[in-house]
Amino acid sequence: MHEMSLAEGIRGIVEDAASERGFSKVNAVVLEVGALSSVEIEALRFCFEAVMKGTVAEGARMEVDTVAGVGWCMPCARSVPIAQLYDPCPHCGSYQVQATGGTEMRVKALDVDGPAGAAA
Repeated sequence: MHEMSLAEGIRGIVEDAASERGFSKVNAVVLEVGALSSVEIEALRFCFEAVMKGTVAEGARMEVDTVAGVGWCMPCARSVPIAQLYDPCPHCGSYQVQATGGTEMRVKALDVDGPAGAAA
């Protein structure tokens, strides 16, 4: 389950931010997760809750903003929306589509309490 290592990475980002900015509590962690990232959101949510115990983010909400999948169709020479990796181009039907967006996962924002303010 790679979601556990992803959750541990999120914890590291949160702890580093807390140390740098001096906030005392995280109310929410907002993530951007690409539709093509192969991240199981419910598994990540379970792991997130487990790894945040005993940290400034214990009990924090995990909010997810989904980023749509985008690919570059080589025959059409244009960006096209794709729902899954290896989908054909919706315009020409070619399978020569390389994913260019929607594969990422990142911490977008933290909703925090403490001396450093309300958002990081």
